Amino acid sequence: MRLTTFSDYSLRVLMYLGVHGERLATIGEIARAYGVSENHLVKVVHHLARRGYVETTRGKGGGMRLARPPRNINVGEVLRETEESLALVECFDRARSHCRIESACALKGVLARGLAAFFAALDDCTLADLLVTRPRLVRMLVLSDARPGRGLARPGHSRR
Repeated sequence: MRLTTFSDYSLRVLMYLGVHGERLATIGEIARAYGVSENHLVKVVHHLARRGYVETTRGKGGGMRLARPPRNINVGEVLRETEESLALVECFDRARSHCRIESACALKGVLARGLAAFFAALDDCTLADLLVTRPRLVRMLVLSDARPGRGLARPGHSRR
């Protein structure tokens, strides 16, 4: 299984925002930190904001930050909401399946159990778990041209 770029970037945005705490970050800043397209991130951030993971502020001095503490953002949930299809193989999608051996094939059951195990592991993981290496992430993701903020809050701790 391979996650889409959309899912990958969604997790990266959440990690970046988690590392930077309450400080507002911009799409341009995140794009530079990861060396990715701003255009892709616009769509990702819009989706994350609609789903309640990110809050955005428009206008001069605007930006985004996490809408909830990292411990309340479940990785499995995020991926279910960002992956367009979880159909690992054709027969997972009955409406589009043209598999000639489907009725006698045991592979579908094995793959279904594998997918369930994959999501079981992800459901046990929160954004806070992904930020355990925060000191190293801070060094890697803090840009010299990023807007100064009120400092970096610890993951999972809100200043509100």
